[in-house]
Amino acid sequence: MKNNIKNLFLIALVFLSKVTFSQAPKPFVDVTKQAGINHVFEVYEGMFGGGACVIDINNDGWEDVYLTSGLRNDQLLLNNKNGTFTNIFEKSGLHKTQNFITQGVVSADVNKDGFRDLFITTITTKNVKQTIPRAENLLFLNNGNGTFRDVTKAFGLENLNSFSTAASFGDVNADGYPDLYIGNYFNEYEGKLSLINDATVVGANQISKGYLLINKAGKKFENQYEEYGLSHKGFGFGGVFSDFDNDGDQDLIINHDFGYKRTPNLLLENLYPKKEFVDRAKELNMDLEINSMGTALGDYNGDGLMDYYFTNIRFNNLMLNQGQGKPFKNETKAANMTFIAISWGANFADFDHDGDLDLFVSNGDLNPNCVPISNFYFENQNGKSFIEKARDLGLNDYGIGRGSVVFDYDHDGDLDILFINQIPVLDFPTESFTRLIRNDAPHGNWLKIKLKGTAHEAFGIGAKVELWVGDKIYIREVDGGGSSHLSQSSPELHFGLADATKIDKIRVTWADGHTQEISNQAINKTIVITEIPKRQTYWIYILGGIILTIGASWYLFIKFREKISKNNIP
Repeated sequence: MKNNIKNLFLIALVFLSKVTFSQAPKPFVDVTKQAGINHVFEVYEGMFGGGACVIDINNDGWEDVYLTSGLRNDQLLLNNKNGTFTNIFEKSGLHKTQNFITQGVVSADVNKDGFRDLFITTITTKNVKQTIPRAENLLFLNNGNGTFRDVTKAFGLENLNSFSTAASFGDVNADGYPDLYIGNYFNEYEGKLSLINDATVVGANQISKGYLLINKAGKKFENQYEEYGLSHKGFGFGGVFSDFDNDGDQDLIINHDFGYKRTPNLLLENLYPKKEFVDRAKELNMDLEINSMGTALGDYNGDGLMDYYFTNIRFNNLMLNQGQGKPFKNETKAANMTFIAISWGANFADFDHDGDLDLFVSNGDLNPNCVPISNFYFENQNGKSFIEKARDLGLNDYGIGRGSVVFDYDHDGDLDILFINQIPVLDFPTESFTRLIRNDAPHGNWLKIKLKGTAHEAFGIGAKVELWVGDKIYIREVDGGGSSHLSQSSPELHFGLADATKIDKIRVTWADGHTQEISNQAINKTIVITEIPKRQTYWIYILGGIILTIGASWYLFIKFREKISKNNIP
């Protein structure tokens, strides 16, 4: 009976695949093989991993990708600028990762030398069996020539042994150096990871604190979790820095697995310039008691406030931001997003350039259960609801999905998708490998913005950008990692503009809260906005005031002379 059911399932799956791929060309095209990508994440004993990070390692303007691989060797994919990638891991100086079960990966310019560095989370070592699966996380500085050097010990990280999941960069104290939050899953576990369930997670000694690592002038990190008023423990799946209350500093949203058994999600308000975070989750309806795997962030309804989508087992959660001091509203049902799945990565993006944010969701079973589950693609319907269209658009992959990222790898102005798939532990009826999906959707106008920090992180981590077209406002935050699941998308900010013909105004809010604006920008191009530091802004205002005063005085003097001349006054 069991075999008959399985055979019927396989027949149905094959039929659906043939129906899907026999139709007209889809807007999203799988280009994994022609791009030269051959990657899969191999799990260690269970479901954990993996992540992807979009990083321009050599500052050539073409974004590359780092992929964690679990039991296998990680990959560093160099963008060849012709639609293909080359794995340059062997010559990258990243060999230390081969000793560890890698999980997530994020990037930032840690030492402010103009190149993005890599931080990779791990759960245990490959060569030495440990009762408690844990190990140090790894920090590599970018040499600027396509290679990296291990500085884990030099930055004081070698003794922070943990079972870590996702990490996220953000400048919590606005000193210009990117800080780091790391989610840790547990401190003690003696069974196999594949056997984790509700019954195994109730022990109080298992859950773990996270790490809040403060960057000390680009030379070392110091864990100041308690110093910032934090004492929470949970089954951490990392967090994401985001200014949820629009007060100009970076707050922190933390995802917890098994939130209904132990610790729900946290919404930590940054009280900068005080050295303190305060949890506002309960009062603002964000203490979600779910298996929170990851977060997508974006203003999906165009009201100038950041909204959040949390992936979960069974039902995901779309949380609408109603403004400072008001509770978030769960809009999952109202937005037509009540689909059952096991979801991990998720990315808000305007894939079709119609002026609102759509949503890609990477789904996959808990491996080794290994039941095929299709990804989701939610098309935004004017900021009010969504229509799920993965099959129609060519995104219904049935692999064991995990982390996902978006970036414009081919420089055609739209956002493409890459998502990690795990290799199945058990028999599996369909292919499961990491995929690169090219976006060929017909679309309207667009704009991409690159931030160039001077006083702050070189690529804008910690910054927010607002863009005005008439009375319509668009808002984006630079991805510091931890978004999606164990991953980090491009730091370049992408805007779909529909039929707009110009940009009226762009405002950048840097990590310390100071702003700068530019106006009357053309569309369908990439612009670079270089930071004018706060102290320089003051001098610009002073100089401008002096120039205006001199100009006004000169104008009045000329008018006075003209009046004297007209009245023939000697």
